[in-house]
Amino acid sequence: MSLDQEIDKVLDSIRPYLHADGGDVEVVEVKENKDVILRLTGNCSSCNMSEMTMTAGIEESLRRSIPDLGSITAVKE
Repeated sequence: MSLDQEIDKVLDSIRPYLHADGGDVEVVEVKENKDVILRLTGNCSSCNMSEMTMTAGIEESLRRSIPDLGSITAVKE
């Protein structure tokens, strides 16, 4: 399984929670050094809790499943 597929698998596991609040997350880029850039979309892009969602939810899930990732950052739409 490629790194992109692994990331998508992890994100798919948390998407139902984001969708419940009218939001989503998408992969913008996975760099050669395994840095990941994500985009929060829908309600997640403007929610005042988006930073907590990113660090406590998305980043933690990715690091637990793929510990050798580089930085994980999010851009807003």
